[in-house]
Order: sequence, then structure tokens, then C-alpha cells
Amino acid sequence: MWRRWSFFRQFKLNLIRLMRLQDSPERIARGMALGLFLGMTPTFGIQMILALCVAILLRENKLAAVIGVWVTNPITAPFIYGLEYEIGRFLLGMPHPAMEIQFNYQFFQQFGWQVILPLSLGSLIFGIIAALVGYSITLKFVPVLRQWRIPRWPRHKK
Repeated sequence: MWRRWSFFRQFKLNLIRLMRLQDSPERIARGMALGLFLGMTPTFGIQMILALCVAILLRENKLAAVIGVWVTNPITAPFIYGLEYEIGRFLLGMPHPAMEIQFNYQFFQQFGWQVILPLSLGSLIFGIIAALVGYSITLKFVPVLRQWRIPRWPRHKK
């Protein structure tokens, strides 16, 4: 069954779920902004759990926050994290880390900070930008999307 679901069908189903949320456009937009911000952070693997917990704590829309996290997925994550790293490295004025042949604790300790610091700065910048843009777009489009009548997906005869 999962093989029949294409990317476009999944996108349409998520759009319908977002439209049918019984919440104010303001809360949906805040949940989406929260999800987009957390989706840009380098917490790949626990982003949905983190978004759900933070949305519960802040009393924002939980489903919108989880949907917003999906901006980073296995296809987009390498590009997003690579760009965040390069922007952070550029802003900090750091050179590209030199890879050593010997893998020991000191190498990983030094190399880790050369990657974590620029990635964190870049993800903070991208997260704020994505949250602001996502908030404004969601706030404007939720009322519009609620008025649309989306036709059913065509079913294939067996």
C-alpha cells in the first residue's frame, strides 16, 4: 500500500490535514513557525518528538508543529545542513577543517567544535528566517485553504 503513495499524494494529504485543523489561524501559524524553526536545527532524528514536546509546553498547535518539522527530511537535510554549516563558518571566519589521518579522542574533540559551532550558528539564522516566513505564509493561507474544495484523489480500478 505505501508504494502507491507518491510524494504529491502525501503533500496533498498533509495539506488537507492542515486545512481541517480546528484551531485559529494564529495558533496554526505559530505551531508551523515552531516546527520550521526546530526543523532547521541539527537535531535530526528527534525533531518531531522535540517539536511535539515544545508545542505542548507552549500550548501551540501540535500537528502544525510536527508538519513544519518535515521541511528537513532525508532528501533535503544534506543541502540544508550543508548550507547552514557554510553560512555559520563564513560568519565566524573559520577555515574549512583539515582532516587528519589519525582518528583519536583529541581529533574528534577539536573537529567536533569546528563543525558544531558553525552549524549551530547557521541553523539559528536559518531557523529564525524559516519561522518568520512560515508564520506569515501560514497565517495568510490558512483562511484561503479552508475555503478551497479539494477533489478526491482519483482511484485506480483494480
